[in-house]
Amino acid sequence: MDAERGPTSLSGLLARVRQAGQHEGSISLGAILETVGRRSFAPFLLLAGLITLAPLVGDIPGMPTLMASLVLLAGGQLLLGRRRIWLPRWLLERRISRERFHRLLGWLEHPAGWADRLLHQRLTALTRPPAHVVVAVVCLVIALAMPPMEFIPFSANGAGLALTLFGLALLADDGLFALAGYLLTGGTLAVVVFSLT
Repeated sequence: MDAERGPTSLSGLLARVRQAGQHEGSISLGAILETVGRRSFAPFLLLAGLITLAPLVGDIPGMPTLMASLVLLAGGQLLLGRRRIWLPRWLLERRISRERFHRLLGWLEHPAGWADRLLHQRLTALTRPPAHVVVAVVCLVIALAMPPMEFIPFSANGAGLALTLFGLALLADDGLFALAGYLLTGGTLAVVVFSLT
């Protein structure tokens, strides 16, 4: 599997990510991203979504906003047509302890196998160019809404799940997951707007 193309299943993504920073006491976001490659938008969405969802990590204050920054920077560059996603040093150097990192991966392994069994190539018009641009725009909207979500209970989890669904959709060319992501995005944003008014 080409490191720059990235993995093609959630289990494959987790297996690749497990190799990050093997000899370090803590693991940087840069090390994680280098293991999955920086040519595909899907791993960025998946990592941001899964980290936001995870109870061991996503509940850390500021983490949803950090993941929103990752999506904004990656999605913006996708829309600009960049072939390799660039991220600033301050973001790449953010770290998580190795113990918490491996607990997160362990928590994700069972759901990953379940998700991979559901993924199939279908409704590909919703994931292939130019439809991937629509996915990127919707993900940018989600990312912009994530900072205030830190103050609205469970709304960040909805955003994390939506990003995860879009990431899986692009990873496996599964338009059904993209449709689910659009529906969840609409519901989550409606909750946020209602809560803020």
